[in-house]
Amino acid sequence: MRVRTTLTGFILFGALLTGCAATASSAPATPEVSVETSEPAEIVIRSEAPPITISTEAPTESAEPSLPEPTVEVESTPSVKAEKTTQALSEVEALLAEIPVKGRAPKTGYDRDLFGRGWGDPDRNGCDTRNDILARDLDVDTFKDGTRACVVLTGTLVDPYTDTTIDFVRGQGTSNAVQIDHVVALSDAWQKGAQQLSAEQRLEFANDPLNLLAVDGPTNASKGDSDAATWLPPNRGFWCEYVTRQIEVKHKYDLWMTKAEHTRSGEIIEERC
Repeated sequence: MRVRTTLTGFILFGALLTGCAATASSAPATPEVSVETSEPAEIVIRSEAPPITISTEAPTESAEPSLPEPTVEVESTPSVKAEKTTQALSEVEALLAEIPVKGRAPKTGYDRDLFGRGWGDPDRNGCDTRNDILARDLDVDTFKDGTRACVVLTGTLVDPYTDTTIDFVRGQGTSNAVQIDHVVALSDAWQKGAQQLSAEQRLEFANDPLNLLAVDGPTNASKGDSDAATWLPPNRGFWCEYVTRQIEVKHKYDLWMTKAEHTRSGEIIEERC
C-alpha cells in the first residue's frame, strides 16, 4: 500500500514535469543578437563642421557698422585766403614805407571850412556824404519820405570802435549817437601836409568814403584830432583796419606822419594784421 502510493506520486510528478516542458517549448523563441567582436565599432568625429563661437560681450540693440576713419588731407601749399592776406599785408607795408616821416607842423590857420562847408555831394547822387555813409554802414530801417531813399531816419549800427550795437534815430538830441568820423582827422591832416593841398583836394579829402566811418558819437568825440601814436579805438579787434585806413588815406593825399606815428602804425600792422 505504501509502495503503490509512492509509485503513483512519482508518476504524477513526472507528468507535471512533462507538462511544464511542453508549455515552455510552445513559447516563442527569443531572437538571438549577434555581436561581432572581430572589429571594434568606429566613431567618426568630423572636423569640417564650423566651430561654435561663444561671444562674451552682450549684444547691443542698435549696433552701428564700423566706418573707416576719415582721411585728413594736409595742404602743402598756402590757401588762397592766406595768399591774399599776405599780399594785402605786403601792400600796406609798402605804402607805409613810402609815407614821409616829418615833424608836426603848427596848427596855425586851421579851420574846418577849409575842407568845405559841411557835407558835400561829390558823387552827385543827390545825397550828402553823411547820409551816404549812414546808408553804407548802418542796417537801415527807414528813409525819409520824398528823398528817394537818401535821408536815413532809423537804423542799427554795429560800431567798429566799441564793438557795440547802437540804435540810430534821426532827430535833435538823438542823431549825435552816431557820428561820421574822419579816420584821419582834418586837423591832423592840416598839420601834416594838407596845407599844401588845393581847396578842391581838401573838399575831396573831407568827403572821401575811404576816410569816413559811422561810429559811436562819444567815442569819436574822445578821439579829437589824434593820430595812431596817441589814440586807437577801444575795440582792439579793429586796430588793424583802422591803422590800415590811415595809411591808405595819408598815402593817397601825400600826407606825412610823425616818427612816433609811423613807428606805432608799423607795430600795429605787424602785431594785429
